[in-house]
Amino acid sequence: MTEKESNRIQHLRSQIKEFPQATGVYLMKDADGRVLYIGKAKSLRERTNSYFQPGADLFQSRGPKIAELVEKVVDVGYLECDSEVDAILHESRLIKDIQPPYNSRQTDDKTFPYLEITTQFDFPGVYVTREPGNKSKLYGPFTSVGDLRRVVQVLQRVFRFRTCRLDIEIEDDKRRFFRPCILHDIKQCSAPCGDRISREEYRKDINRFKRFLESKRSDLLRQMNREMIEHAKKKNYEEAARLRDEIKALEKLDDRGNVDEHVQPELFQIDPHAGLDRLAELLDREESVRIVEGVDIAHIQGAEAVGALVCFIDGHPFKSGYRRYRIREVAGIDDYAMIQEVLRRRYRKAGTHEEIFPDVILIDGGLGQLHAAADAFREMPFKPPVLMSLAKRDEILHHAGHDTPIKLPRHDSALRLLQRIRDESHRFAQHYFHILQKKSTLSE
Repeated sequence: MTEKESNRIQHLRSQIKEFPQATGVYLMKDADGRVLYIGKAKSLRERTNSYFQPGADLFQSRGPKIAELVEKVVDVGYLECDSEVDAILHESRLIKDIQPPYNSRQTDDKTFPYLEITTQFDFPGVYVTREPGNKSKLYGPFTSVGDLRRVVQVLQRVFRFRTCRLDIEIEDDKRRFFRPCILHDIKQCSAPCGDRISREEYRKDINRFKRFLESKRSDLLRQMNREMIEHAKKKNYEEAARLRDEIKALEKLDDRGNVDEHVQPELFQIDPHAGLDRLAELLDREESVRIVEGVDIAHIQGAEAVGALVCFIDGHPFKSGYRRYRIREVAGIDDYAMIQEVLRRRYRKAGTHEEIFPDVILIDGGLGQLHAAADAFREMPFKPPVLMSLAKRDEILHHAGHDTPIKLPRHDSALRLLQRIRDESHRFAQHYFHILQKKSTLSE
């Protein structure tokens, strides 16, 4: 081992000594600050230290790809997590956002499932889904779809909710002639399809189910444990085993993330093509709009300021086009100058056709942010794309070069598309910002 290599390993090991023995996500970077690999660990210190043990033969123990990775690592950062589930979800999100070259899994758009209650309908259904609706009540995401399905089967026997996809309406008088499925016969569904329960009573069951999901469930689990023990004493081992499995399934309900914190932007809940066509109509463009990029800034009183850019092609997130920027040129609180820095760094090369150039750039903010963006492009020797801004409070759309703002109906397909892009740029900026706040070492 050369002296330079020895110094690199010693530096990494001394850095890792300061890591907590806690659950979290670690990030390995090369000399250019690029994230090469992201992993999760029950003990951050032990897991990351295992890569840099003297005499460790990584080629034999972990394969040639890991051995090659470790030779390039000069810095390791971490993000401490609240639980193993939190670590799994953060790891997946970071891999999808950053696309590290040495992560072969989780770089696609596969998502984690939710438990969905369709509360917008007269008789809400309960489903395990990766494609939730707009107005549903969601729980999760969950890390195991198999465990979640088992939980739903157990709970359906208690709360008797429907899991079918029938379109059931309270005004439909023909329901009383409808024959329910076998789930009603075995007392696992109250059969609103066959008018066997009123809307009010069914809603009470659904509300009890929601309260159960949001509680600690200790009373039910204690009761089931008592029943399991009684069956075992009576040598009813098959019934005791069934209860044991159901208890384990119910305990898995806590292995879930938070809907607002563990956002999955891959779950696009509107028709993106309709939104793009409507946007082209608003902009009076004959050609279609295909590429839209969103920009946002995040900081606390000017500290740890970051910029984020997301790219949507044909209305879908294009993760390879996402960019993060640590603000370098602006001191203090100046969101306008920060936006200009991000735009200059992103579009200098893009404008000369060296990178993807968007049809529309959407700024998270109001008229002031939009004017700052327009000023940044005046310094560049090419025609800018369409510049727009969308402020969250009033949801008013501003268009550079037009004095009158655009106020669209709440369900307008173009507004919903732009809200989706604006919210994704905000999430992406905040995610990076919080990582920096937690002393991780991600960089542009």
